[in-house]
Amino acid sequence: MPSHQLCHPHITRLRLIGGLLWLLVAGLTCFGNFAAASAGGDPLPSWSDGASKQAIVNFVEKVTTEGSPGFVPKNRRIATFDNDGTLWAEQPVYFQLIYALDQIKKLAPQHPEWKTEEPFASALKGDLDTLAASGKQGLMKLIAATHADMTADEFSDNVSQWLKTARHPKSNRPYNEMVYQPMLELLDYLRANGFKTFIVSGGGIDFLRVFAEQTYGIPPEQVVGSSLKAEYEVRDGKPEILKRAEINLINDKAGKPVGIHQHIGQRPIFAAGNSDGDFEMLEWSTAGQGPRFGLLLHHTDGKREWAYDRESHIGRLEKGLDQAKERGWIVIDMQRDWGQIFPDATN
Repeated sequence: MPSHQLCHPHITRLRLIGGLLWLLVAGLTCFGNFAAASAGGDPLPSWSDGASKQAIVNFVEKVTTEGSPGFVPKNRRIATFDNDGTLWAEQPVYFQLIYALDQIKKLAPQHPEWKTEEPFASALKGDLDTLAASGKQGLMKLIAATHADMTADEFSDNVSQWLKTARHPKSNRPYNEMVYQPMLELLDYLRANGFKTFIVSGGGIDFLRVFAEQTYGIPPEQVVGSSLKAEYEVRDGKPEILKRAEINLINDKAGKPVGIHQHIGQRPIFAAGNSDGDFEMLEWSTAGQGPRFGLLLHHTDGKREWAYDRESHIGRLEKGLDQAKERGWIVIDMQRDWGQIFPDATN
């Protein structure tokens, strides 16, 4: 069975390499949405009219209206977005995990010993149960083979080539078409109103930086993610950055505020996520002074996408659902609040 068709509850143990698009039409989408906003049209056309959309618009108007009590200067308009399940799909497993398993299969002919050596044997068989049971030691071996002990440029090239050919197991679309059209519009709307937008993901920072700018309009320096340690080295007279198989930061849960502090240096006024892995980011962001906006995307559309929350092995949302109302966070109901999900307008 192909690795990308597998799904198992133990996959949560593999969050380290969870992650992630390379959307060729993103530039046209950004331009079109910006032009609509500038012309006074609806800046969020894929969002259904209702309380959620209105709350976003009201917040943006509040913080951008000079002279109003809620006005926020441009240099303080920081918006952070989770990636997996917030900006693009995350089912049936994190896309970066699919990348890692595909890379193991690609490299396997050069490593005949992997047929019997764990965790590679389980990865090749698609046995995620045994793979997860190998623990941190097994996981680090997988990371070393697919993410580390190579230059940063080599890794970026590998990811770029994978994105050109890889297809989602359910839709058979390129992964760069599994991005959410309403979120592309929201990113554009915020930027058109002086916000600086950041990705803050549990996925790998180097993985995300390959496609974030072309896909979302978010440049590499505005990507915060989990990372391995790196070293500077001169190889054959050429200066290189070497990725090492040693953890630097796990940018998930409580790690997200730490990553924001270390990379951005100020508390966001707008934070968006979709799972309890984003809880601390929203908690910390909305605890600041002045106007704050917390957004949780609730996956409720089993027909056009997937419906999951409390018991999901991917993107579990329980604590956030229970506390969103009392904390003043907006919960986006995908089925109700989004007239369109993916950019091709077929749904």
